[in-house]
Amino acid sequence: MTIPNMITIMRLLLVPAVVLAMLQARWDWAFAGFLVAGISDGVDGFIARRYRLFSRLGAYLDPVADKLLLVSVFVVMGYAGELPLWLVVTMVSRDALIVCAVLLSSVMAQPVEMKPLLVSKVNTAVQIALAALVLGELAFSMHLDPLRPALILLSGVLTVASAAAYLVAWLRHMSGYGEGSRTSNTKSGNSSTDT
Repeated sequence: MTIPNMITIMRLLLVPAVVLAMLQARWDWAFAGFLVAGISDGVDGFIARRYRLFSRLGAYLDPVADKLLLVSVFVVMGYAGELPLWLVVTMVSRDALIVCAVLLSSVMAQPVEMKPLLVSKVNTAVQIALAALVLGELAFSMHLDPLRPALILLSGVLTVASAAAYLVAWLRHMSGYGEGSRTSNTKSGNSSTDT
């Protein structure tokens, strides 16, 4: 149980607190909790890299904590009418499809390592910015109208693009295309692989 993992577990415990604050319309507390969670995410990553406190548990726990917080915030915002339902459904469906694909690969004895793609990283950053913006607007009674619709649209486009990119990567893996390419590259003296 390393310090980064303890911080990550604290972030997991923040999720129900943030959700409860949102359901009670305590947007100031929700915003503060979301902000603390975001800062803790950066802190545990810094500590892990600085002191080489990496662990197998942390490799799984950290993204789970991040995704659980983000999905929970989006779902409650959709319920409260602060985000369009189509965006929430698209986001949750994408994550559910990825989880199902990974599970199916394992069941079929073709486990796949889902590495985060660039489009996925950008999508997550936009979703975090959108969640923080909406919570900030509600907490401080502000209205940044041009920015919120733009982030909503951008988040929707990136979510669909990310889902499509992962689907293509998964289909290539399951069809053996990636394995064939690696074998071909190895035989030709080129050991590099596409990522």
